[in-house]
Amino acid sequence: MRQIKHGSVLEVDIHGMTASEAKRGLEQLLSRADKSITEVRVIHGYNSGQVLRDMVRRQLKHPRISAKILSLNPGETRILLK
Repeated sequence: MRQIKHGSVLEVDIHGMTASEAKRGLEQLLSRADKSITEVRVIHGYNSGQVLRDMVRRQLKHPRISAKILSLNPGETRILLK
């Protein structure tokens, strides 16, 4: 899972991971993320990333998540944090 920090936004690329690996990794990331991080931008892909997209948008739950926003880029989901 590749991570790049842009100020208060953390970009995470989960290409090539299984849904269960990505879910576990994202849950750990959300638990450990610094309070200065206000948004996680998850890059899951579009053509072959539908399983990952659905996991992020429907199955991923965490107490820090305040909202999930569908991006104009169909291969990305934005997660706003509390």
